[in-house]
Amino acid sequence: MIPRTLFSSEHELFRESVRTFLEKHAVPFHGQWEKQGYIDRNLWNQAGEAGMLCSHLPEEYGGLGADFLYSAVVIEEVSRLGLTGIGFSLHSDIVAPYILHYGSEALKHKYLPQLISGEMVTAIAMTEPGAGSDLQGVKTSAVLDGDEYVINGSKTFITNGYLADLVIVVAKTDPKAGAKGTSLFLVEADTPGFDKGKRLEKVGMKAQDTSELFFQDVRVPKENLLGQAGMGFAYLMQELPQERLTVAIGALSSAEAALQWTLEYTRERKAFGKAIADFQNTRFKLAEMATEIQIGRVFVDKCMAMHLEGKLDVPTAAMAKYWATDLQCKVLDECVQLHGGYGFMWEYPIARAWADARVQRIYAGTNEIMKEIIARAL
Repeated sequence: MIPRTLFSSEHELFRESVRTFLEKHAVPFHGQWEKQGYIDRNLWNQAGEAGMLCSHLPEEYGGLGADFLYSAVVIEEVSRLGLTGIGFSLHSDIVAPYILHYGSEALKHKYLPQLISGEMVTAIAMTEPGAGSDLQGVKTSAVLDGDEYVINGSKTFITNGYLADLVIVVAKTDPKAGAKGTSLFLVEADTPGFDKGKRLEKVGMKAQDTSELFFQDVRVPKENLLGQAGMGFAYLMQELPQERLTVAIGALSSAEAALQWTLEYTRERKAFGKAIADFQNTRFKLAEMATEIQIGRVFVDKCMAMHLEGKLDVPTAAMAKYWATDLQCKVLDECVQLHGGYGFMWEYPIARAWADARVQRIYAGTNEIMKEIIARAL
């Protein structure tokens, strides 16, 4: 196996602390969280105390000023343990950068310390009932009225939506301007007119709180606009490479974990008097998966290295997201098959990981959209 050279000894020490934290505070409870449809709110505060949230944020806002690899460690460990209910990465690596890069100093000082501590849980409201990967089709509106914007519309499939205290809302400030009429707003959950709908019951990722959100004459100060009006689509395009990289990182770690579970199972499980791992078909399947995962690991690690240097472009991030999630789903399907009937039992981690993985090819932009992005750059 090709050794990983991306992470320093400090990163690996952090990895040990993250793994210890998750094994103590999350693993024993994740089954119950799957039944209730959301993780315990207290886990966010505990994660904040442990330095696991928004570690990349500058020290002036209470962060560690760490590099992206600290975020990658959290993503990898959460995925390796199958803790798909935990929405830390969306909070830390998707929402927080929008506030950091486009928020005013007043907004940054008001909100970022609370994101770091876990006092505030965040979400980003892009998808609508009629607009998914096509963000230009957003119908939610924001109309300036004096010193406030009035927001009307609805969102769906919002990760962290049920627990969210603060939401970035994608809305149209100029419906006639297409993509150039899109803006981003910070909306606190207790704002009058902002209602959370039911938690959505999903095929997988059952412990992740995914909700509908509704906005009826929601008034927010014009200061809650992130950056400039009409620049929202450009901001989204600027930040999406990191989002898609985080998906790829999690997909590879999930595939690696699935292969390890399957190696252990096939060595122990017997059929026709010998271990399943001794059959040539099993050995060849395991060899194929190990090789493809190794290829994916090298590519995704290279993408992380490029991202650290500010050189990860949109098409390459799209390649990572599409290829890694397709591989993840392929590997998990093969691993379920090698588990036989037990692979379809919810008590086995491979079954839950298989169900959880399927959406990865859909969110953060469908893999078909990723191919379109790549093709346009050829």
